[in-house]
Amino acid sequence: MYDVAVIGAGVIGCAIARELTRYTASVVVVEKGEDVCTGTSKANSAIVHGGFDAENGTVKAKMNVLGNRMMTRVSEELDVPFRRNGAFVLCFREEDRPALETLYERGVKNGVEGLEIVSGEKAREMEPNLSENVVAALWCPSSGIVCPFELTFGFAENAAKNGAEFRFLSGVTGIARDADGFALETESGEIRAKAVVNAAGVYADRVHDLLLPHDYTVTARRGEYCLCDKTVGGLVDRTIFQLPTKLGKGVLVTPTVHGNLLLGPTAEDTDDKEYTATTAFGLADLQKRAALSVKSLPTRQVITSFSGLRAHTDADDFLLREAAPGFFEAAGIESPGLTSAPAIGEYMAETVAASLGLAKRADFDPVRKGVPHIYTLPEEERAKYIAENPLYGSIVCRCETVSEGEIVDAIRRTPGATTLDGVKRRTRAGMGRCQAGFCSPRVMEILSRELGLPLDAIRKNTPASVLVYGKTK
Repeated sequence: MYDVAVIGAGVIGCAIARELTRYTASVVVVEKGEDVCTGTSKANSAIVHGGFDAENGTVKAKMNVLGNRMMTRVSEELDVPFRRNGAFVLCFREEDRPALETLYERGVKNGVEGLEIVSGEKAREMEPNLSENVVAALWCPSSGIVCPFELTFGFAENAAKNGAEFRFLSGVTGIARDADGFALETESGEIRAKAVVNAAGVYADRVHDLLLPHDYTVTARRGEYCLCDKTVGGLVDRTIFQLPTKLGKGVLVTPTVHGNLLLGPTAEDTDDKEYTATTAFGLADLQKRAALSVKSLPTRQVITSFSGLRAHTDADDFLLREAAPGFFEAAGIESPGLTSAPAIGEYMAETVAASLGLAKRADFDPVRKGVPHIYTLPEEERAKYIAENPLYGSIVCRCETVSEGEIVDAIRRTPGATTLDGVKRRTRAGMGRCQAGFCSPRVMEILSRELGLPLDAIRKNTPASVLVYGKTK
């Protein structure tokens, strides 16, 4: 019997789990995927939004601004790459200037600091590659960029460090309430808990319906992206938005914390909660629209494309509540969910703790040290790592200069990598120009050795993603 079972190991579920371990509570995170960060959290814009887009008075606006303000502290505690690079929202026609001014006024009311409407000339002084058609722009200095994988892993590892357990390949198929709490029927067996937190992303409505009458629907909103090589990473320094539409913040152009250039997303609602394919039309459309913002987009330098799903509800707001005694929900967490994660985690943990009468712990440790990225370290520090462990001097992924020591570190963590994608998201091995074309066999060998599994048991991600079937001789 756990005190709390959190359903979903995305950035929201892991943030909630981490905050719950501040209290005297036993916590288990239940995830249908094979690892942390396998759903929405693995495929998004990686933006820390300022908070000017959400409607005044909404939960989304409140959590956005609070999460933005918390991100500096959280990223330092969890050793996660984060940079406040600032953002522009572009206006291309004088007749659209009122919409830009509305966005500015909304941001001011939401509590966003430093907002300013600047001329097209001023915007181009700051970002020389902006389109000549820009007549005005909203400048938001508090916006930033973060690594969504490392933020999610940071929350998860720190939660585990403070006592939380993780159960993977454990999709919830039934929920029953009794006098002692809840019984969760999962794909890996029954889990019992006094309280449940539903943070199941695009599946939150289905988890809700396992216990309660249907009262909201989560629509999967698919967004396609293009990622460009690091050789063009300096095209823009700020995040470049266009005036938003009813489907979201539109196509953006942004640097990433690792030096790439990201374009996207598109927006298309789908009934299929697993539909993460990319399409020729979608990718061509987003490149065309991104080119309206920035001149000479290097589309020939695209090294990969991908798509992700956002959890949209008709209410167009975050649903943070106790839906029934002991059954809590963090649902409809679409953009700016990544930004809001620290604030949502804190709010939901406080709500659960108050309901269960949990006390704060004196021994909670907020610090997590990430996998060391050896190539980025100063020479003396790098030499020290290699002297202590020669595996840090053996480069496996040449594109991203990732060593065997980093891969082993990623596997041995809790929760640690068990698949190629798990290694990739923790270390960036396979994220470079060749997209794992050269390093995959070596990473598979390391996984096989460290996990004590035969090579044909190593997977790309899910149990069905077989990579090899056996030897030819």
